[in-house]
Amino acid sequence: MKPERVSLAPAYLLHQRPWRETSRVLEVWSRDHGRLGLIARGVRRPRAPQRSLLQPFTPLLMSWSQRGELGNLGAVESAGAPAALHGRPMMAAFYMNELLLRLVPRQDAHPDLYDVYATTLLALAGERPAASLRLFEAHLLSAIGYGLSLGQTTAGAAVDPAADYLYDLDAGPRPAAGRKGPGVPVPGRALLALQHGRLDDPDDLKAAKRLLAAALERHLDGRALKTSGVMRALSRKA
Repeated sequence: MKPERVSLAPAYLLHQRPWRETSRVLEVWSRDHGRLGLIARGVRRPRAPQRSLLQPFTPLLMSWSQRGELGNLGAVESAGAPAALHGRPMMAAFYMNELLLRLVPRQDAHPDLYDVYATTLLALAGERPAASLRLFEAHLLSAIGYGLSLGQTTAGAAVDPAADYLYDLDAGPRPAAGRKGPGVPVPGRALLALQHGRLDDPDDLKAAKRLLAAALERHLDGRALKTSGVMRALSRKA
């Protein structure tokens, strides 16, 4: 079987680790080919031309050939300036990378999610990084087939912004008044704010964070994200 050859496709570097003496294994997030594992041969040599380009949060154009689980990296070109991230926004970006590594299978293309990832990187450097991160989480859940039901209750009624709900992660929101049982407590207003991508109110943002954290946790097989712990530590120090 001939290897698939791809020339200068839009991509981001998610993670890299040493491989043999002079090479690295890259985890790459590409727009049209999904998440990939690529071997970058010789890239650890001091004068390797690709070395300075292979940085996270930098839009790249990558070429590779692939026949099995791991492909071989070819040419790499810059496709723009890296996102200007520092402190918590940078940790949030690493958190997005970790989510993609953990939840998106290799070679499963999600061009819409790729575009959301790219715009979220820029938004993390703006005035509403937390809201942008929550919306990325919601898009990710939808892309992998576990999108949240936000505008309709388990009984088929429209969500009332003035009502409180218990969100059943298997079924959706049900009215909280007079009911007991499992579920994430969340106001109807927060559900609708998340549905429409308008997490402007701090209380809505907190409720959305709680709901999305619960929804993501059940797909992580009980393994905590490394970046989540770092972000919680940063919040405690603030």
